[in-house]
Amino acid sequence: MLSDPITLARELGVPDSAVEPRGRGIIKVDSALVDAPPKGRVVLVTAMTPTPAGEGKTTTTIGLVDGLRRRGVRAVGALREPSLGPLFGRKGGAVGGGKSRVEPADCINLHFTGDIHAVTSAHNLLAAIVDNHLFHELSPRIAKVTWGRVLDMNDRHLRTVEVGFSAKRPYRSRFDITAASEVMAVLCLSSSVEDLRARLDRIVVGVDEQGHGITAKDVGASGAMAAILLDATRPNLVSTLEGSPVFIHGGPFANVAQGTSTLLQTNLARRLADVVVTEAGFAFDLGGFKFLDLKCRAGGFRPAAVVLVVTVRALRFHGGNADFTKPDAAAVTRGLDNIAAHVESMGRLGLPKPILAINRFPDDAADELGAIHDRARALDVLAVDGSYFADGAEGALALADALTATLAGHRTDSPDYRAPYELADSIPTKIEKIATTVLGARGATLAPAAQDELRVIERMGLPHLPVCLAKTHLSISDDEHKKGRPAPYDLTVTSLRVAAGAGFIVALCGPILTMPGLPKEPAAARIDIERATDGRWRVRGLA
Repeated sequence: MLSDPITLARELGVPDSAVEPRGRGIIKVDSALVDAPPKGRVVLVTAMTPTPAGEGKTTTTIGLVDGLRRRGVRAVGALREPSLGPLFGRKGGAVGGGKSRVEPADCINLHFTGDIHAVTSAHNLLAAIVDNHLFHELSPRIAKVTWGRVLDMNDRHLRTVEVGFSAKRPYRSRFDITAASEVMAVLCLSSSVEDLRARLDRIVVGVDEQGHGITAKDVGASGAMAAILLDATRPNLVSTLEGSPVFIHGGPFANVAQGTSTLLQTNLARRLADVVVTEAGFAFDLGGFKFLDLKCRAGGFRPAAVVLVVTVRALRFHGGNADFTKPDAAAVTRGLDNIAAHVESMGRLGLPKPILAINRFPDDAADELGAIHDRARALDVLAVDGSYFADGAEGALALADALTATLAGHRTDSPDYRAPYELADSIPTKIEKIATTVLGARGATLAPAAQDELRVIERMGLPHLPVCLAKTHLSISDDEHKKGRPAPYDLTVTSLRVAAGAGFIVALCGPILTMPGLPKEPAAARIDIERATDGRWRVRGLA
């Protein structure tokens, strides 16, 4: 049964002074007013390489929180906010599914508490101030603008634009989707409002004639940006259908940005619960690794356990069966090499063995499931079937028990974890080590354009920053057509972008898009409004 978030907050020990109601079933929590040290253990939910439809990390996370609480564990969830782009495009919403979802689902999927809109506004305010700086020829003089604009919508026709035709210096620019904005990354990696303010200062918007970076602070924009974002720094608390508490805050893409919810949210959840179950976008090679390398590095913590979500349909897909809706035990067997690649990657990083969470679908055949369990035993990992979508907490009890036993078996969180590179390494060396250690590639090369951008980054004095790899989510490699476990390959970096405020360098690999397009039949065509039997208007057709 749904719980009132205000009641949930009180049960977790949140003082009433920190609670800000935002309509039915939603509150914001001012984490600065919650006085307790972070003590909860973090469980990372990641996944094998997905199909275009996704494999149910959010549903698994919600089901697991419900299952843990059924077993008496003081657990909370920590999720990302949905973006309107995927909602109206192909992937649909991001509130879980079936009996393992959060409410109010339609509100969360659409505008929620306005956090993503605040990121859009803060980003575009900076773009407007940069253009005004150019128009009035203010100091410091900008020779080249690198800061584009964003929109929380899929719109391929805005990927490349010309701006400034009514001004003195028209130039070529771009739109990214808001989830790819550096401002979103700043919000999600900030440890406090003070840290957010300092990171906004460091955002690089362009370069001068000598190639030195010009920042948001230099053009006088960061204070107003912080004002727009202040309310968005407060994590949002909602309830699952079963009445469990879940924080939803921040929403960076995992194939472009770091793909994790906010550090502010995770630290707050760790103050209030014994176990915090959180997800990272797409597969382990993307969101999973960046959770470790970027979020955990910024937050000074490590996961206590890792759950790797697996589906039969994804195994069919990566085993060579494009129609992954039909049983195909041979394809599943071939696709299991993808799971092995992720497990081995975790081993090279010194992580403990993950728990394989098999997200069951009605058409999963017994021989297909048996193949997964056989391969799990060969990999020396535990595989647990789950039916969270159909059965909610009841279908997650086995996974909750397995996780509880895992946490009890090692009291220290990932003590053997080894980052694949040192911050003192050069950027090419960092990329090479990520490619070989995390992706299992032979090596990495920088295209000529990326080499030119590297020299600019070095002139800015920023080669000490960590690297955020941006690549396709449909393959462990940089080629979406290479399914399963790709044959030996070299990762190609096509472009480098500075994200000094977020605190990393983005390495774009292959034809990665920071502004997605709509499919031939977008989900938006199925969405409308209708009047319910109680007389209220509501949305219908949201996935």
